[in-house]
Amino acid sequence: MNGVDPQRLKGHVSMLAETLTPRDYNHPKNLDRVAAYIRQEFEQAGGKVSQQPFQVQGVTYRNVSAFFGPATKERIVVGAHYDSAGPLPGADDNASGVAGLIELAHLMGRSSQKTPLKTSVELVAFTLEEPPFFATPHMGSAVHAASLKKEKVPVRLMLSLEMIGYFSDAPNSQRYPVAAMKLMYPSVGNFIGVVGKAGQGAAVKRIKKAMQGASSLPVHSINAPPALPGIDLSDHRNYWNQGYDAAMITDTSFFRNPAYHTAQDTPDTLDYERMAMVVEGVYAVVQAEAR
Repeated sequence: MNGVDPQRLKGHVSMLAETLTPRDYNHPKNLDRVAAYIRQEFEQAGGKVSQQPFQVQGVTYRNVSAFFGPATKERIVVGAHYDSAGPLPGADDNASGVAGLIELAHLMGRSSQKTPLKTSVELVAFTLEEPPFFATPHMGSAVHAASLKKEKVPVRLMLSLEMIGYFSDAPNSQRYPVAAMKLMYPSVGNFIGVVGKAGQGAAVKRIKKAMQGASSLPVHSINAPPALPGIDLSDHRNYWNQGYDAAMITDTSFFRNPAYHTAQDTPDTLDYERMAMVVEGVYAVVQAEAR
C-alpha cells in the first residue's frame, strides 16, 4: 500500500515537462491545463478537490487542493509549485515535486479507508512560485498561507516539495552555500534534505525521523535562519511568514543539479527510484502527524 511506482512518477514529470510545457506565468492557458491535469489526478485519488483562483495583473491563476481525512479545524499542508521559471522544461524544478504530490494523493486515497486519519490533510499545488513573483504577495503559496491565517486555521505542519528528483553518486557532486557545511554534510548528492527554520527544530526532527524509517534513502536536515542562502527559496517561506511550522523537502536544487533553470532540466535526468523513496518518506511524515 505504501509503495510508489517510479514509472508513474516519470509519467507525471513527462506530462508536465514535455506535453504541458511551457508552464511560466506568460502562458496562463497552459497553466490552466496543468491545473486541470492535477485536479483530475486528485479526483481519481479520492480527494475532495477545490480551487483557489486569484488575479495578478488582470490574469486569473489558481491553486488546486485535495483534502483527505476528517474536516478538522487543524490541518497538515503539503504543497508543491507547478509553474516553471520561464519557458523551460522544469522537470526537477518543479515537475518532480508535483509528481510527488500527485502520487502522495494516491497513497492517501488508498490508505484512508483502512486507516482513517484524525486530522485534515490538504495537498495543494501552487502556481506563481517562480520569478517575477517570487517573494511577493502574488505567489500562490503566499495567497494560500494568508487565507489560512485570515480564517484562523491552525496548521500543525507544512511541507514544501521543492525539487525532489535529482541525485548523484559522483564524488563532490554536492555543494553548499557555506564552506564550513562541508565538514558536517556529505560531499555526494545521494540524499534528500529537510530544511527548516531556526527555532523549529522539533518539527524538523519529527520529519527526519519519519522519513528515515520509511526507506533506505539517506536523509539530512538543517535548521537555519532565512539569511543562509537557499534556506527560504520555496513556498514554505510564506508559511514561516504567517507563523506556521514549515519545512522544505529538497534535493538541494542548484547546490546539486547543474541543470537548474536551464533547458537541460529534462525528465531523463531524474532518478525516479529514489524520488519514489522521497514520496514514501513524506507519506510516512503525514501519517505520523495526522494521528
